Amino acid sequence: MIVCPPDAVSQFENSIAERVGPQRYKVWFKNVTTFTFADGFLKVGVPNLFIGSWIENHFSDALADVAEEIMGRRPEVVFSIAPQLARKMRKKQPDSQVAYVANNPEREARRQIRTGTAPAPKRLKGRLDDFVVGPGNRMAYAAASSVVERPATQYNPLFIHGGCGLGKTHLLQGICNALRERYPNLICRYVSGEDFTNQFVFAVKGGNRDAFQHHFRQVDVLVIDDIHFFANKRATQEEFLHTYNAIDAAGKQVVMCSDAHPKMIGHLSDSLVTRFVSGMVIKIDSPDAETRAEILRRKAARMTFPVPETVIRYVAEHVQTNVRELEGALLRLVALTQLNGDSLTLDLAERALRDLIQQTVPVIKLSDIESTVAIFFGLTPADLHTSRKTRTIALARGIAMYLARKRTDMSFPEIGRLMGNKDHTTVILANRRIKRLLEGDEVVRWMTPSGQRERKVRELMEELEEQIGKGKGSQ
Repeated sequence: MIVCPPDAVSQFENSIAERVGPQRYKVWFKNVTTFTFADGFLKVGVPNLFIGSWIENHFSDALADVAEEIMGRRPEVVFSIAPQLARKMRKKQPDSQVAYVANNPEREARRQIRTGTAPAPKRLKGRLDDFVVGPGNRMAYAAASSVVERPATQYNPLFIHGGCGLGKTHLLQGICNALRERYPNLICRYVSGEDFTNQFVFAVKGGNRDAFQHHFRQVDVLVIDDIHFFANKRATQEEFLHTYNAIDAAGKQVVMCSDAHPKMIGHLSDSLVTRFVSGMVIKIDSPDAETRAEILRRKAARMTFPVPETVIRYVAEHVQTNVRELEGALLRLVALTQLNGDSLTLDLAERALRDLIQQTVPVIKLSDIESTVAIFFGLTPADLHTSRKTRTIALARGIAMYLARKRTDMSFPEIGRLMGNKDHTTVILANRRIKRLLEGDEVVRWMTPSGQRERKVRELMEELEEQIGKGKGSQ
């Protein structure tokens, strides 16, 4: 077992603040994260999936680098939802987070222009051989395998969608890794929607648009992760439309993923939606109990830690959200066992995970709701947490609060606290308003970059509930 200094967490926090800078540390870490060192692991506690996903996507390498300096060995960084952290968030922190997200691409472009550097290629970790197949993802896995066997034939474009933490990125990275092994000379380009946007801004500002277009259009396979990031970005959408048309005309393959179905991504042009749905669109659902159990067995094997089958079954039956939270629960048990020198038993698992099981299921469901609603309206979950009251944000926030009350067991104060520390009366009024609109079969209106849109609220709610999944998170 690796023994860390007694003040390891304090050292780690100070080093991270120096590494990422005071502004980013204040926005993304201060008051909203906890750090725990276990044998070979760094566990990061976060208040919700939005913050966890942002930290994971932007600071994982920095976290691992600093932890390696303290632990003497590079750890695996894992994330876990800690609902109690939501109560510690400063009232204005959600506003600062959404402002940071909104301005980040432009700031990154300016930095790249100043330094003359392009973004470094991502290190792809996902492999198809490691992907655990079950009823909820079997069709997506089969389509991914078919793309590897015969690119640009049966499934082109391939569009995979589903909630956070269900394996979309794993599949996309697995496709790239498998293609590169199978066809060494094939040009397979993997990029996230955010990175594509940043590089496009960089190219326009730096006068390197031709090089950018050549980089993304002269490929055999283009893989775009989190394509819902294009929502509300008209210039990026237009550029990607031309990129897609060029690749398609050359008879090459395009693979994409998103948290939502193409038709449910707000502020996405009709031209892009039409092209996305012209191929194979597949949804990944939450894993069933047996799939969750197999995920835990493989995770335990990679950790080289013996986990009794009774414990595997207990965790699989009670943590029903997503793969990240499932693996985080197992890590918690292993760390507790190693730190206390106990044996990992079913009794210990029941005691150790009692609070986690009670607390995380509502949070995950709320995060699913926030993500679905935000994507539909072309926003981010952080927008719903802010104090801004534009027509679009106010409508989206009200719908999210209504669905949270309807689809979870959370109280009005709990919903308000987890959605940006709002007062419970705000949630009550939002629920009354949406209920009144539903009873009156009213039409709601909101603004998009192309003008005002309107829809019957009942139809809108039915689509959103279908996207969330009527039985999601329960077996």
